[in-house]
Amino acid sequence: MRYELYYWPDIQGRGEFVRLALEDGGARYVDVARHAGGEDAMLALMDASRVARAPFAPPFLKAGRSLIGQTAAILLYLGPRHCLAPPSEAGRLWVHQLQLTLADLVAEAHDTHHPISGSLYYEDQRREAKRRSAHFVAERIPKFLGYFEDLLARQPRGVEYLAGRAATYADLSLFQVVAGLRYAFPNAMARMERRHRRVAALHDRVAARPRIAAYLASPRRLAFNTQDIFRHYPALDP
Repeated sequence: MRYELYYWPDIQGRGEFVRLALEDGGARYVDVARHAGGEDAMLALMDASRVARAPFAPPFLKAGRSLIGQTAAILLYLGPRHCLAPPSEAGRLWVHQLQLTLADLVAEAHDTHHPISGSLYYEDQRREAKRRSAHFVAERIPKFLGYFEDLLARQPRGVEYLAGRAATYADLSLFQVVAGLRYAFPNAMARMERRHRRVAALHDRVAARPRIAAYLASPRRLAFNTQDIFRHYPALDP
């Protein structure tokens, strides 16, 4: 099967979590909106007046006749099909739970630079963004990273991933979150990673996986930028 991934063509965003799973799983896929006419095709599939079960927003994935929206739901579908989820139902639900926790962190990271409204420019909410970011850096990043650090610390000797000896899509997603936080808050992360060494090491292990390393070195991997979820504004990272 060749999958069709629909996401905005100029940012990593939430679509990147799906791309990482497709790349690591060796899946054949096309990033539709990066091709001529692809963005129009994406918007047409979001038209609920014409498309049954239309997704609310990208990313969404076309797999045969199925059209699957929401990052965590897409990964729940892809995981067992590409050796990125445990074989047991309990294991798959655990990895899905981890993904949803990471989704909460991603949403909070976005709201550091758009704390009032996504329809306003960052420049229109700088004061509120600075206050929100200070809270996020002081309280929320340590809480989330501490949670994953503790999960890794409780693993038996020789187990290097969140759900066992094999990497899952949750590990790929934690890699992406750490990379995004390093870009958005480099000063804060330099301090925090000293206390979250297992999380930092997991990031490095994922980055070294052969298919991920090849993807990161390719033009398919977009650069972080200030139109994305993770944005670097020096005023928010003193």
